[in-house]
Amino acid sequence: MPPNRFRVRHRTEYQYGRPMADGFTMVHLAPRPSAHQTVESFQLVVTPQPDEWEDMADPFGNPVSRFAVHHPHDSLLIESELVVLAQVPDAVPWSPPWDDVARTVAGLRGDAAREVAPYLAHTEQTPVLAGLQHLTDAEFWPRRPVADVVSAICQHIFSEFVFDAGFSDVTTPLHTVLEQRRGVCQDFAHVGVSAIRSMGLPARYVSGYIETLPPPGQPKLVGVDASHAWCSVWCGEVGWLDFDPTNNQMPPMRHITVGWGRAYDDVAPVRGVVIGPGGDQQLHVAVDVAHLP
Repeated sequence: MPPNRFRVRHRTEYQYGRPMADGFTMVHLAPRPSAHQTVESFQLVVTPQPDEWEDMADPFGNPVSRFAVHHPHDSLLIESELVVLAQVPDAVPWSPPWDDVARTVAGLRGDAAREVAPYLAHTEQTPVLAGLQHLTDAEFWPRRPVADVVSAICQHIFSEFVFDAGFSDVTTPLHTVLEQRRGVCQDFAHVGVSAIRSMGLPARYVSGYIETLPPPGQPKLVGVDASHAWCSVWCGEVGWLDFDPTNNQMPPMRHITVGWGRAYDDVAPVRGVVIGPGGDQQLHVAVDVAHLP
């Protein structure tokens, strides 16, 4: 399958109502190069002009920018544009049994352990919960190939959970998502990685974008796309396999990767703090994903 060339424009604007004296922001907006993704260009523009700026890699190897505005400002505008060439990974014809992979992980040492160990750890957003057992008992059969298990987990979440954009936000706990069987892409990614980690397999939370297609016969609207999240699991000698439970895709087909971590908090697109008088704050976000020739 030929690679897809995508352009993503992401606009985030904060309006504070009253001037802020200071502001500190960190963004995960730059795409991450990988075996399946080539970064052609990336541009990040911030208004007003920051007084401090640092580009670096976070603890998971993702590109991140940190900046600060130390003069009065009543708004903050963050605009990014990226172009990537994304190759859809081939389907995996074979993978080892999941229980063999779990035993391999337990015995890893050195550099190999450092690569996968962070993605075994449960976090506040991806805890071990009794509600996950229904999912793991249904799919983790002894000696079942790990790729088959992950594909079934993807299908299971897609079938049992309802996408509801108004149900949750980044503070909604996982147990609420499990009880109500509804949420958004970040919730479903948290369900997937939590279930997989509970069985001793490393799983990553992946942040990025997905190309959305309009209903047949209708034009594609500009600026109505959004950030997206999916999962990746380590399969021993096969390496990392991505899957998207929100869309029941393994491998993902129209995805642009920004970065990965243990959970949403590790790779939040924009986060920060402002110092100044209290007041009404408004946030406006617009994302546009376009398929380029």
